[in-house]
Amino acid sequence: MKGKMNLDEYFKRIGFHGSYDKLDLATLKLIHRQHVMSIPFENLSIHCGEKITMDLEVIFNKMVRSSRGGWCLENNSLFGWVLRQMGYDTTTLGSRVFSPTGGEYHSEETHLINKVIIDGKAYIADVSFGVSLQLWEPLELISGKEQSQAAGVFRLIDKGDMWMLEKTGRKPEVPNPEFAKSSLLDKKQTQVIYSFTLEPREPYHFSQVNHDLQSDPTSLFINKSICSLQTPTGFRALVGWTYSEVTFKPEEGVDVYDMRNVTDDALEEILREKFNVKLQNKLKAVNKKACYTL
Repeated sequence: MKGKMNLDEYFKRIGFHGSYDKLDLATLKLIHRQHVMSIPFENLSIHCGEKITMDLEVIFNKMVRSSRGGWCLENNSLFGWVLRQMGYDTTTLGSRVFSPTGGEYHSEETHLINKVIIDGKAYIADVSFGVSLQLWEPLELISGKEQSQAAGVFRLIDKGDMWMLEKTGRKPEVPNPEFAKSSLLDKKQTQVIYSFTLEPREPYHFSQVNHDLQSDPTSLFINKSICSLQTPTGFRALVGWTYSEVTFKPEEGVDVYDMRNVTDDALEEILREKFNVKLQNKLKAVNKKACYTL
């Protein structure tokens, strides 16, 4: 049995070398950013014959000690634990992801996020949505305020019975003509991402969803193998056999999507070199039809 979960191992994993005596916004922003640059959003366990659990110690061993990432229920649970250990006033919330094809929110809260209070102000921290919809820093919980980040402009909007998160991004520029019409590209500039309420949630609230997302044949996560990691200039993603390196170019109003297909033989090397992900079991890549955009 490995030792107890501890903050020092987590900080080493994300390359955070600062002090955390001050529980201020600057420190929160820094560890949020370091987390998304170091720990991928990925669902590869499902495609390696492994079960995903909500058990924090299992999550810690996987993501901090075993060079893996995880999906939101793992990443944001871990991040919530870190914030509480540090002493931040942190509450777990549940959110319903918006489906662009159905034009509505998922009926269940399938996405876990954290609310943090600092000096009387509330912030939403979310280190695990992945690809171009990933926050690099927490958002202040103010309705309608435009909050610019590397990926675009994020807005939280108070709808009365719920809050909504949306993002206005840039148009994709795709040098490789083979991918000009890829279903992975979203041409819409403004996207609704999810909605949430401020009702605190316990981890068990997500147990059923955690089970369903890895067993329901209609689940996006069963139909696609996904790994995404933010970089200082954009992000990288491997969806099925399609590898993308995305460079944000805000001054030109575009994001450059450098996309190519890779072979089964190259998957493990790409995961290791581009995402620092080391798999224990053989990956069976999957890219069936399902609505998912980078």
